Amino acid sequence: MSPSDPAPRLPVLAAGLASFLTLGVIQAMYGPAFPLFQERFGVDTAGVGVIASAHFLGSASAPPLVGVLLAWVSLRRIVVAGLVLLALGVTGVALAPSWPLAVACALLGGFGLGNVSAGLNSAYGSLGTRHANLVNACFGLGSMLAPLLVAGLGRTSALPVAALPFLAVAVLGAAALVVIRVWNVPAIQARPEVEAQRPSVGLFALFSALLFMYVFLEVGYGAWAARYLEALGVGGAALIVSGYWLAMTAGRLLAGVVGGRWQPGTLVLGSAGLALGCTALLFVKPLAALACLGAGLALAPVFGTTLAWMTASLPVRWVPPLLVAGSVGGAAAPWVVGQLVARFGAGAVPVAFLGGAAALLGLALLTRARTRPAQPA
Repeated sequence: MSPSDPAPRLPVLAAGLASFLTLGVIQAMYGPAFPLFQERFGVDTAGVGVIASAHFLGSASAPPLVGVLLAWVSLRRIVVAGLVLLALGVTGVALAPSWPLAVACALLGGFGLGNVSAGLNSAYGSLGTRHANLVNACFGLGSMLAPLLVAGLGRTSALPVAALPFLAVAVLGAAALVVIRVWNVPAIQARPEVEAQRPSVGLFALFSALLFMYVFLEVGYGAWAARYLEALGVGGAALIVSGYWLAMTAGRLLAGVVGGRWQPGTLVLGSAGLALGCTALLFVKPLAALACLGAGLALAPVFGTTLAWMTASLPVRWVPPLLVAGSVGGAAAPWVVGQLVARFGAGAVPVAFLGGAAALLGLALLTRARTRPAQPA
């Protein structure tokens, strides 16, 4: 095991585990809460999605600012400020008396989330493959918890509809602040030889394209796999997609345990190749469900490992702008695949995924060729 990828310890992981659990819950909460927002504010189906768009717009606008602030402000202050803004935003969503105010609060909460995500992903990415994957696995756990909170707490007699799940996120954010108070946030482990050299814009563009395509695939599977499986006649499509997210979380936990045995570029390349193979099996009806689960497991290590990979070749302060590419990929996937489905039918879904997986593998190959051959794991 390389010294650049030390064994994960709870005091170092604590801030990330608590914070990323909070981020995972709120990131996945808006969709399940749409019907409750419609009931509470009287918005129509076409308009209710704007609150999720506001949240994602806020989260995408924060990372470039964090990249600049890291040179002037401590990481702890950035993360604490982000958690406070997130808690204020979700409390506003919970208690807002009007729809426009709820949307504005979602924008504020998303901006807070973006600060926390960009700051902590920079820190854990600089610590190596295992740290980055473990904290992002906790994000996945939060994403699985969100629908349960909405279903169980969405309607209460004493509070407005949909209020309690969002107040629960504020409580989780407060708990994360307590954890940070006790254990602090990890220090960014910048490599002096990397920080001193002139960064390669071309290499940054490759990493950005790689992360864009990864998030495109991750979100695309989550948004459209069920539609394809139903059209194919596979039973339990919704359950299979839930299994996809569970497999992704399990894959990140696995990468957090054993991922340090491989160079980051090797792990990303292998994951991309496995994802391409699983995606090809979507065309085979008896194997389609298994292929979906396999894709989740295969794609799981790519996000965190790419962050660790990039910090071995580019300054850590470039991690936050890199995350913007992922946000764009996540925003593009539902629309692009939706347009293809509208024109060609559900059969376009695996074709789009296969093209994306092939592009991911190609980008991994190109990026690996541009990075140093003997990077630390």
